[in-house]
Amino acid sequence: MTQQGVRWTADQVLALAPDTASRKAGSKLGAAGPWSEAGSSDEGTVWGLCKGSGSKPYQTVVDIADASGPAYKCSCPSRKFPCKHALGLLLLWAGGDGAVPSGQAPEWAGQWLAGRRKRAEEKSSGENPASPSGSADPEAARRRAERRAERVTAGAVELEQRLADLLRGGLATAEQSGYGLWEETAARMVDAQAQGLAARVRELGAIPSTGPGWPVRLLEECALLHLLGQGWLRRERLPDGLAATVRSRIGLPASAEGPPVRDRWLVLAQYDTADPRLTTRRIWLHGAASHRTALLLSYGAAGRAPELALPVGLSLDAEMSAYPGAGQSRVALGEQFAPPTPTDIRPPGVTTSQAAARYGDALRDDPWLESVPVTLDRVVPTPDGGSWQLADADEDAALPLAPAARSRPGLWRLVALSGGAPVRVFGECGHQGFTPLTAWPEGPGDAVALC
Repeated sequence: MTQQGVRWTADQVLALAPDTASRKAGSKLGAAGPWSEAGSSDEGTVWGLCKGSGSKPYQTVVDIADASGPAYKCSCPSRKFPCKHALGLLLLWAGGDGAVPSGQAPEWAGQWLAGRRKRAEEKSSGENPASPSGSADPEAARRRAERRAERVTAGAVELEQRLADLLRGGLATAEQSGYGLWEETAARMVDAQAQGLAARVRELGAIPSTGPGWPVRLLEECALLHLLGQGWLRRERLPDGLAATVRSRIGLPASAEGPPVRDRWLVLAQYDTADPRLTTRRIWLHGAASHRTALLLSYGAAGRAPELALPVGLSLDAEMSAYPGAGQSRVALGEQFAPPTPTDIRPPGVTTSQAAARYGDALRDDPWLESVPVTLDRVVPTPDGGSWQLADADEDAALPLAPAARSRPGLWRLVALSGGAPVRVFGECGHQGFTPLTAWPEGPGDAVALC
């Protein structure tokens, strides 16, 4: 159930947008002008008719009470979720000025909502007829795993040979050979069912001729790739946690095996990354009681946003189960006991020096780790020549912003929020610097999404 007296903020709504264009278009529809017959129910449903370019208005409905985050339905042809109409409707509702009064859902909205509730009940009771009734043959699964391990081993051996040939011939040959050499090697890793190795090989191919110092960067990445290959070939000698990390980095599937942890999970940040085949959504969470920072991953086909969406600044009463691997943050979402609701919970912060030390400690468990989640307390965004840094307000230390963070609009939102005063910032701290994702003012105030 959603409390009608509690409204989301505009920032929390816009954090659901799949891209910048949707955020801008949805903002334009957040006024009463294009809407008619808008309403909301105590059960957590918001609906309305939005005037479009055609003769018939678009029917838009949002289920806010879904424990996995809001769900959407709109009669517009957009393939984005949520579409601009759903964002505009939520912004109108979040305004709380009476433009979306309480009422009874119309038939078209009620039918969609009833279908969702029925499917959810079937799933929770195990009565879904589409689900398989029998368990998989464990012996067959073991044989498949062994065959895949043999292919991965063959691929790792071949990759080691190719790296040795590259270093024997000199790194300058990488610039002369072009990207084709790397793409061929990546294809061989795909054939070996080692998607993690393939992705890292493709990253190697993008380094040559990328400016001063590229041979050093290429050598560093070759060393990490060599370390991963050797980790796989010697996995039987590794501690269990590190061996699980190697399997994950290679690209082998794993299930969340940790005991479920129930907590009030604050949604720290949410952002998407995309490649030609897949859209990956990363949702960072903070457990109010467990003090654990956890990562939820959700996927969508290329060009489509993942279904799971949790607005920044809300909290979710739910269970999370950890994936195997030393120092891993990833969890699986388990049973949810209530829909996401606004909260005043904030994660505790550390200094910039402590954040850098935390990343160094994490590399012992996972040498291939790009960054760690960190909340910085009392930092001030400060210009640093042609770049920016987050300077500690209480000590002489600072963290540089990562190159990608300097060009994002979120940097200017952070600077405006700070106004020269200390703020609390959650983000990812790694070898390229700090990437801010969410910030809070030092006094009372809502979370501000920066990504």
